[in-house]
Amino acid sequence: MSDAVSPKATSRRRWLGPVVLLGLTVLALGLIQSRQDLDWNLRAWFLALAVGLGVVAQLFWLVLFSGWRWWQRALLLVGFAVAVGGFRLLTRVEGTVSGTGLPRFVWRWSPTADERLAVLPTEPAARTNTTIASPETRFRFPQFLGPDRDGQVTGAKLARDWKSQPPKELWRRPVGLGWSGFVVADGLAITQEQRGEDELVTARTLTGGEPVWAHTNRTRFREWQGGDGPRATPTISGNRVYAFGATGILDCLDLATGRSVWSVDVLATNRLDNLTWGKSASPLVADGRVIVSGGTTSVRGTLAYAADTGAFLWSDNGDAATYASPAAVTLAGRPQILVNGARAVAGLDPATGKRLWEFAWGNEKWPKCSQPLVVSSNRVFLSAGYSMGCLLIEVQFSADGTGTATELWRGRSMKTQFNNVAVRDGHLYGLDDGFLACVEVASGKRLWKDGRYGSGQSLLVDDLVLIQAETGFVSLAEARPDGFAELGRLEALSSKTWNNPALAGPYLITRNDQEAVCYLLPVVTE
Repeated sequence: MSDAVSPKATSRRRWLGPVVLLGLTVLALGLIQSRQDLDWNLRAWFLALAVGLGVVAQLFWLVLFSGWRWWQRALLLVGFAVAVGGFRLLTRVEGTVSGTGLPRFVWRWSPTADERLAVLPTEPAARTNTTIASPETRFRFPQFLGPDRDGQVTGAKLARDWKSQPPKELWRRPVGLGWSGFVVADGLAITQEQRGEDELVTARTLTGGEPVWAHTNRTRFREWQGGDGPRATPTISGNRVYAFGATGILDCLDLATGRSVWSVDVLATNRLDNLTWGKSASPLVADGRVIVSGGTTSVRGTLAYAADTGAFLWSDNGDAATYASPAAVTLAGRPQILVNGARAVAGLDPATGKRLWEFAWGNEKWPKCSQPLVVSSNRVFLSAGYSMGCLLIEVQFSADGTGTATELWRGRSMKTQFNNVAVRDGHLYGLDDGFLACVEVASGKRLWKDGRYGSGQSLLVDDLVLIQAETGFVSLAEARPDGFAELGRLEALSSKTWNNPALAGPYLITRNDQEAVCYLLPVVTE
C-alpha cells in the first residue's frame, strides 16, 4: 500500500490555512460586534483592526506557506506594495467617516469644501429681509446649548405634527469648515467658520441668511481626524459677541458691526499647548467675566478675562483643559463655575478661580466633550464616551465653606461621546452611543433606548426632543419616560453633521462643515 498523498489532497490541505484564517477573522468580527458594552467608536476600531490583521495574516500565509513559485510570491508582494503606495499617493485623509474616528479618504486633487466658497463682506451690510415682523427683539439663542447652557429651550410651543404642518425652509447657504453652532440675537445668526487660511466669525440675517459682517483671523487649525476649522460656538452678551477660535484666539466683537473691541491669543500669551482636537470649549460670559479653557497642563487650565477690556483676571491651576465648556451654576446654594477637566469635574469661585470642590472621574487620556449637567439643587450628572460611562454626584458645603462631592451611582446607561443631555421631571434625555435614551436620574436606570442618530446632537424643547442626526436629518421626538416616539423627520443636511442646532423661537438653524439651513418650525396657535 502506497503512503503517497495525491496532488489533489495536497492542494486541498494547502488551502486549508486561508480558510481557517478567514474563519478566525469572521469569528473575531462576530465577537467584537456582540460586545454591546463597548462604545460604538471603540467597537468600530476593533472591527477595523480585526480586518487588517486578517488581511496581513492571509498575505503572510501566501508568501510563506502557499507553495507558490518564488516569482509568484514576489509578484504578490510587489503588487500589494504598489496598491498601498498608489492609494497613498492618490488619496488624502479628510476627517473621519463618522464619530467612530475611522479616516475618510478623498482624491488628493479634490478641493476642500472651504476652497470653493466666496469671500464674505468684512463691513456690515444693510439688512434687507423684513418678511417677518420684528424678529430682532423677540427671539434669542445667545450661547452654546441655549439660554442657560443646559440643553433646554422652554416656551417654544412647537407643533407635534410635521406631516400636516411641515417646517418651512427659509434659507440655505454654503458655509465654511468647522463644528461651531449658531447663536442668535438682534435678528442676527452668528457662527464661526474656516475659509482658506482665514478663521472667521460671521453674521447673517436670521430670516434671510444674507451675510451682514465677518471678522477674520489669519489662522487655520488643522487636524486629520476631527477636520480643520473652529469648533467652539460664540457667545452673545449684551451688544458684544465673544468667540474662541480653534487655535486659542479669544475675540470680543461689536454685535451690530463685527468690529473688534479686544482680542487675546489665550494659548500664546500664556505659553500653553493646544489640545489634540483644538479649542472646542465655548466662552462663558458671567458677571463681567469671560471664562475659557486652557491647555494640556494643569497650569492655567481655566482662565478668566474682563468682559469689557480683555484684561486677565485669574486662572485655575488644578487640572488640564478638555473639550467641555464652562458653565455658571448654583450648587448647594453657592454660585460657581462648573468645569469638566481632563482629570476631574470641579466648582470654581467666580471671583477668584479658587477650587471650591472637585471630584476625580473618567480617564484623562480620553477626551471629555459632554457638559456636566446640574439636575437638582446639589447634584451633577456626568457622562462621556470611550468607555467612561456616566455617574451622579452630590455636592455639599460644610459650615466652614469646605466643599465635597460624593458619588451616588455609576453606570453605563448613558454614554454621550459628543452629545449633551438635558433633564426634565427627573429624567435625562440624550444620545446614548448614538441612540436616543431616557435615564432615571435617581437610580441611573435606563428606561428606554431607540432610534439611530449616530454622533449627533439634541435639544430638549419643553416636552419634546429635537435631534440633529450625524447623517444630517433632524428628528422630533417626545420626551416621555414610558417609551420612544418619533413624531417627525426633516431631511435638513446631507453629510456628516456634528454641529449643535440652535432654536430661537420658531427658527431652527443647523449646519455642518459645508452648508447651513434655517427652518421656520410650526408652532401651536392658541
